[in-house]
Amino acid sequence: MNEDALIRLFSCPETGQPLSLASNDIIQKINERIASGYIVNKGGKKITNGINGGLIRKDNRYLYPIVGNIPILLIPEAIPFESLFTI
Repeated sequence: MNEDALIRLFSCPETGQPLSLASNDIIQKINERIASGYIVNKGGKKITNGINGGLIRKDNRYLYPIVGNIPILLIPEAIPFESLFTI
């Protein structure tokens, strides 16, 4: 099974919406924001370690991080995606 087919099996644990793989450019920008101390997850915890990738919810409101090639599909670990690139 290829990566695209596998990703189509995942859905948001909160809403059931489909998830799509974030581009490398987006992940790079997120990791820059993490390094700067600007990222807080849905559970209110400041994120201090970079991520390897991410799965974006269809409505673009949240990104579920991929760490060590493992998708973290826990609601409190979701990163508010729509506000990532504003300060």
